[in-house]
Formats: sequence, structure tokens, C-alpha cells
Amino acid sequence: MRTIGLIGGMSWESTVEYYRLINRGVRDRLGALHSARLLLDSLDFSVIAACQREGDWDGAGVLLAESARRLHAGGAECILIGANTMHRVADTVASATPLPLIHIVDATGHAIRAQGLDTMLLLGTAFTMEQPFFRERMQRDHGVRCLVPEPAQRAELHRVIYEELCAGQFRPQAREFLLGRIADGVRAGAQGAILGCTELGLLLGDAEAGVPVFDTAALHAAAAVAFALA
Repeated sequence: MRTIGLIGGMSWESTVEYYRLINRGVRDRLGALHSARLLLDSLDFSVIAACQREGDWDGAGVLLAESARRLHAGGAECILIGANTMHRVADTVASATPLPLIHIVDATGHAIRAQGLDTMLLLGTAFTMEQPFFRERMQRDHGVRCLVPEPAQRAELHRVIYEELCAGQFRPQAREFLLGRIADGVRAGAQGAILGCTELGLLLGDAEAGVPVFDTAALHAAAAVAFALA
């Protein structure tokens, strides 16, 4: 079994879910007493969030690159960035070590195309929905077009993520808001939805959206398990 290196803490709410999903995936493949070989470098999200607010992506990239180097030195054999937004600096992280970076867009894109779909509603932070790093890679490498909500809805979803989900608050009102945005996306032509924030799967839970929903955290974790056990 190869050792997974996870850059986490962004937020730690979803990092806990990564740990659970990766270990469950290994157990399901190998048997009840098996668990993953995993190294976690958990960052202080308040520092990262400040870089995001200030548009200091270079500074954030330096912090994540340092994290990747620590994981490499500790024996990791791949790198995961446990957050969609911070894939904004994926190239910087990938160049920091010789290890393969398992990219969250690729894990998600493969799953979408496996179902024969090509038009998705992208839900996430304002950075993920509005900046090109996620949508362009999804279109270029996987042939999947991403729609996004209207500006006011994007702003509210961004607020929910940072003020509620990252603080461990998963309210029914927020879940209904998320389901409403998915319904809007379907009316606009989306065939399904990408939960492009690693906390959104925790919010949606088992709620039925009526269309395919792709949880990026779960798909990313599954890709890490596949790498570890290849």
C-alpha cells in the first residue's frame, strides 16, 4: 500500500471527512481491519482564508508548497489538496515535489464523463465558481461545461460556506438553499451538480436532489484510495 499525503485543515470539517472516506475505501477493498497509510499536514485555515480575501494567491501557494514538501519528507507517495478553492495553486504545489498531485477536478471529471454527462452546475466558494481554474480544466481536459448560479446566489453560497459550514454549522435552511440552487441549475440546462466545495457534501447529506450530484471530496478520496492500492 502506498502512502497518501493530504494537505488538510481547509477546513478541518472536511478534512475529517477525507480521513473517514479514505480509510473506509481501503477497508472496503482489503477487509475489515485494514486502514490507509496516510500522512496529514493540517494547516491553520485562518491564515489561508486571509490570503484568499486579500488575493494573495502567491502567498497561499508558498504555504501549500511548504506543506507538500513536509509530506514528501515524511514519506508520502502522492499529494492531495483537501479543498477545491486551493486547487487555484495546484500547479505551485505540484512543482514543489516530484510526487504526483491527485487533482480534484480530474477525479470529478472522470466520474461525470463515466455517466455520459457534459453540462454541470458548479457550486462552491465564489473563488471556485467565478475564477477560471476549475471550470477551464474541467472543460479542457474532460469536455464538461460548468454553469454557475446568479451573482446574488453565489454570494450567499460563499457566505454559507465560510460563516456556517467551515464553522461546523449544517443548518436545514442552508440545505434547502443548496437544493434550490440545484433545481435552478437544472432549469438552466444542467444535467446534474458538482459539489465543488469539500464541505457541501456534509451539508447535503442524504438529501435527494433528483439529478446526479458529484461530491468532489468523496471522488477525490476515492482517487487517492485507487492510487494507494494500485
